[in-house]
Amino acid sequence: MSRAEKAFEIAREIYSEHGVDAAKAIDILDKIPISIHAWQGDDVKGFESTGHSLTGGCQVTGSYPGCARNSEELRADLELALKLIPGTSRVCLQGHEVDVMFPGVDRDAFTIDNFAGWLNWSKERGIGMDIAPAYYSHPKLDHGLSLSHPDPGIRRFWINHGKAIRRVAEAFGKAQGTPSVCNQWAPDGFKDTPADKLSPRIRLKEALDEMFADVIDEKYELDCVEPKLFGIGVESYTVGSNDFYLMYAAKANKLMCFDSGHFHPTEDVGDKISAVVAQQGRMLLHVSRGVHWDSDHVILLNDELLRIARETVRCCNGGTNIYICLDYFDASINRIAAWTIGARNMRKALLIALLEPYNELVQLEQNWDFTGRMAHSEMSKALPWTDVWQFYCEKNGMPDDYAMMEPIRAYEKKVLLNRD
Repeated sequence: MSRAEKAFEIAREIYSEHGVDAAKAIDILDKIPISIHAWQGDDVKGFESTGHSLTGGCQVTGSYPGCARNSEELRADLELALKLIPGTSRVCLQGHEVDVMFPGVDRDAFTIDNFAGWLNWSKERGIGMDIAPAYYSHPKLDHGLSLSHPDPGIRRFWINHGKAIRRVAEAFGKAQGTPSVCNQWAPDGFKDTPADKLSPRIRLKEALDEMFADVIDEKYELDCVEPKLFGIGVESYTVGSNDFYLMYAAKANKLMCFDSGHFHPTEDVGDKISAVVAQQGRMLLHVSRGVHWDSDHVILLNDELLRIARETVRCCNGGTNIYICLDYFDASINRIAAWTIGARNMRKALLIALLEPYNELVQLEQNWDFTGRMAHSEMSKALPWTDVWQFYCEKNGMPDDYAMMEPIRAYEKKVLLNRD
């Protein structure tokens, strides 16, 4: 018996005293999918080879060597990260992370053929694929507007792009036997306060209605809509605000997406989850970390992440109705390490939530013993979740946290530092 197994048996006994089955917790944890965001590996640049500059409020800082230059390199980088992230993983693309561009074909006419390498790779490895349109970094993001632009021709281009990516998602879903999550986020807005706030929102609603008019079976594709508080260049007015999309998601029966970097620093995304789930039963989470603003830092195992994980496992039957995708991009550190650290922190947070003596806390609460609830909640923080985590990693054939960086450093030396 290994040291990790011995420690787990002791931890399992301790948790059992509080009515928690640690073995069941890791079984549930193993099945909760986390979608790994591909754009951390290419700094959200995509692979269209058209020289489009990064626009639409996206900001990637840093110049760490080894950024993926094409989809093959990106898949190779993801291969290593996935070997270091325990549990069920998916991969999420942006709509410009194509395998191949065809002459005369722009984003409004993309098909699964543009993503053929991704499709084959995912089928070979049994990995579910998600995808989101890219309404940014393109000349037709004009004056900061895409789906809400007053020019019908520009709007038509972006509506068709959204339709095209939904069909790509459908193809992924059909090939893999699992629904592909297709999230709609548009960067539309203004740097200063517009005189007319209504018209852009009416145009955005009409554009979304047309995009979603083509009905796709949800066993292949799931539509989501994502609000934003603000972005670089759109500090004063965002067309697709939280209020706008809450109403739209409810009326159109689409999944609401909450990005933990897209809210005011004093807002808590964990507090919002139950409000949506109580009425819609499901949602998408983009898990990020903002520092002073929507800066998309690598997620840490902090209180905010723990609150998100806690509400995820409590509100949605072990996370089965909440779809989790990571969403951060940092070019100042090793990109594979960024994926791995953030994804492992997401899993750790979910594990801690699954191991909490929830039934004890609920019983105290139902007896109006708020003092006992607070005391037990604080005491549970000292329970040996780290021993369960170490066993979980070993059970999945993954290195522990201290050994995690060894293969990343070796790959960096062999591969990343040799990229131009």
